[in-house]
Amino acid sequence: MFNLFRKSKPSTGPFNFEQIGVDMHSHILPGIDDGARDIENSLTLIRGLSNLGFRKLIATPHVMWDMYRNTPATINEQLRIVKEAVAAEGINVELHAAAEYFLDEHVEDQLRNKKPLLTIEGNKVLAEFSMAFPSLNIKDLLFEMQMQGYQPIIAHPERYVYLQRDKTFYDELKDTGCLFQLNLLSLTGYYGRTVNELAQYLLKQGYYDLLGTDLHHQGHLDRLNTLTANSQLTELIEQGKILNHTL
Repeated sequence: MFNLFRKSKPSTGPFNFEQIGVDMHSHILPGIDDGARDIENSLTLIRGLSNLGFRKLIATPHVMWDMYRNTPATINEQLRIVKEAVAAEGINVELHAAAEYFLDEHVEDQLRNKKPLLTIEGNKVLAEFSMAFPSLNIKDLLFEMQMQGYQPIIAHPERYVYLQRDKTFYDELKDTGCLFQLNLLSLTGYYGRTVNELAQYLLKQGYYDLLGTDLHHQGHLDRLNTLTANSQLTELIEQGKILNHTL
């Protein structure tokens, strides 16, 4: 009976990034998207993430064909360069790379021609879509990804603010088997009130499966250092529902 009135754990103290261990969404490869500008900037961001407590980083540069025409070749070449620089600097962090795919005609073409997509781990592919307005063929593209054996991860679902008016779309995505990735910056209010509110809503629903920084620049790193503990997120981590440790 008393469980009916049990209060949530308080949100106090700094957030413990070590409990995650793996950052599976960042833009730390130099010069290929809107993230790190050059190798020096990459090293600064990587060192900052390591200091927060991350032991493994999976870089996810944009593949957005109107702006960032990245391919496995361009991404892996920058990964090689960064790995060498990190080793030379003695930064104790493991580095990997995948991509953040914008669901556009290029991705549709890649799927049509059975071109392999870069994966976060195993068959998991990080995907995003327009944050300005609903896209009509999102479900079709996600379904085709699944038909080809991929597990779609929806990047920062809380940032699609137009879904504030129709949250059933979140239910539909989860019902089809998509994973959800939370931008930790969303919990700091960095992207504004509506994004924060949607993040809190999705936490209450227990919809998040993965956590990422979506780190682009020093301003993001500074804001991550202000992140405080969140009781609902802590509960999901303790229940084993957050899967970063499996990557």
